[in-house]
Amino acid sequence: MRVADDANRASRSAQQLVERLDASPRTVQVRPGRSGAELSVGILLWPRFPMLSLGGLCDALRHAADRGDQSRQLRCLWTIVGAQGESIEASCGIPVQAQSTFPDVAQFDYLVVIGGLLPYLDHVDRRYWDYLKQAAASGIPLVGICTGSFVLARAGLMDNHVACVHSFHLDDYRRMFPTLRVATHADYLIDGARITCAGGISVVEMATRLISLHCGPDRASKVIHQMTVSRQGGSSFVERRAALGYLSVEDAAVRHAVLLMEENFEAPLNIAVIAKMIGTSVRNLERSFMAEMNASPNEFYRRMRLRYARWMLVNTSRKITDIGYECGFADAAHFIRVFREAYGVTPGKLRAPRSTSAAA
Repeated sequence: MRVADDANRASRSAQQLVERLDASPRTVQVRPGRSGAELSVGILLWPRFPMLSLGGLCDALRHAADRGDQSRQLRCLWTIVGAQGESIEASCGIPVQAQSTFPDVAQFDYLVVIGGLLPYLDHVDRRYWDYLKQAAASGIPLVGICTGSFVLARAGLMDNHVACVHSFHLDDYRRMFPTLRVATHADYLIDGARITCAGGISVVEMATRLISLHCGPDRASKVIHQMTVSRQGGSSFVERRAALGYLSVEDAAVRHAVLLMEENFEAPLNIAVIAKMIGTSVRNLERSFMAEMNASPNEFYRRMRLRYARWMLVNTSRKITDIGYECGFADAAHFIRVFREAYGVTPGKLRAPRSTSAAA
């Protein structure tokens, strides 16, 4: 009976969390589409593509798009683009039919290409290549998933951009595109108007990032919760949202920069690197932060890390040294000094009342 009661309570708690996330107010849209959706994605499938990549992307979008588990395409839109009546066979042998025949690329916020087995790289209709180039010329950000980075490189669309590829395909990329830059051992990489993802479950992480940028952190939290994805570093995305709150920012560059900061606490990024990754200058980013946050990017970044550290001190039993490291402080002494300057109390004294209460 007790086990059943615990299960019922857990179920009610999960439902209440989703309801709270669904009830959060909408953020300001970056680029409202014709349909009124906050995020619209076109998807190109290459022969023998991985079904997991398509499923992970579409499932993340559907959870963000509607209330509960209704899956209507309201706040997010997604469509598989291709030749009329054509079915593209996945690597597992299941065919997937194109839904729309090369529509106007301007309706999409992103055009995603999910690559397939490398021997089939050139086994597509010429119109697929032309459509990618048309999107690039129109300024639509291009996303390469799995070997989609190879497709973008073969189309000549990765010049001056770094591709993120799976370590299994690293030598293949270097051999086929020796003049292009490549990185591995990462979930995904945003380099200006090019986003590349190694594939697998990393697709969900990348999709969550785009959803957070366009639809708000509440939508991203719902995706992580519904798809039961664990974030690296031990703390869940939902927990980090509880610690940092739901920030609504009108400026797209600031919103993008904040997301990068949130995802890089343990090894904080240089502000110049953040500016480059979102396609702006340090000077412009600093002006935007002062206008939106009344703080410089560096100061805002430090406040975020300290706020998360404070939350962990109050809500977890992790060691103070470990919390300091996770929040990007090189040693415990530095963490304690900066924390006391911010909150007027050391981490140990902040936690002391809770420890005393627990002992009693």
